[in-house]
Amino acid sequence: MASGQGREAAFLFADEELSEMSGLKKGADFVEVLCGCTSHRYGDAVGRLRVFASGDLEISCECTPGCQEDKLTPAAFEKHSGRETAKKWKSNVWIIVKGDKVPLSRTVLLKYYNQASKSANGSHKGSNGRLSHRDEFICCKRCEKERRFRLRNKEECRSYHDAMRNTNWECSNFAFDRITCEDEEERASRKVLRGCSRSPSCKGCTTCVCFGCDICRFSDCSCQTCLDFTSNSTS
Repeated sequence: MASGQGREAAFLFADEELSEMSGLKKGADFVEVLCGCTSHRYGDAVGRLRVFASGDLEISCECTPGCQEDKLTPAAFEKHSGRETAKKWKSNVWIIVKGDKVPLSRTVLLKYYNQASKSANGSHKGSNGRLSHRDEFICCKRCEKERRFRLRNKEECRSYHDAMRNTNWECSNFAFDRITCEDEEERASRKVLRGCSRSPSCKGCTTCVCFGCDICRFSDCSCQTCLDFTSNSTS
């Protein structure tokens, strides 16, 4: 059976690996289970997690009957739930196994996500061996201040990617930090530091500029950039 999106759901995981998980559903190229994230203030936010063979993870939120949040990354779902200690979605997002809440990190469901992270194109790896994407900035539509997006993993890249597509992006939409339009903008001297391992003040080089990899391109996104990358990588 071919790898990636073409892999059928029946071959993603062994039946015994999933048999005790609540809300199990198998699709043409994914498996789906009940998931959630707990906030001490708001309680449990429940959703449905889809796991694709490509490594992509997608959550449809069902925290309230009228919730419209769909196709969230686990990190975005964690933030949406109101979890106080965010940025640890692998531990904070849980699924139900044998009636108990089990952190996602302790299940088999991250197998393809972890594989995709390890096998992503390494042509622009930094000195620490990890994929390197330079920090980017987006201007808030409301206050016109530029906000920094760090692109160290797939969740951060997806947050930046979605923000770029949103012509009305505002500070309040930021997925990882709680910022408002009243917060100060970074100084110009600080903005020149973009995270390049070759030079702190690099203006763009082959070390820190990525033109497309499995971390910053998304098979479930309909934009032309992602469609072209997905088409080329599977051809």
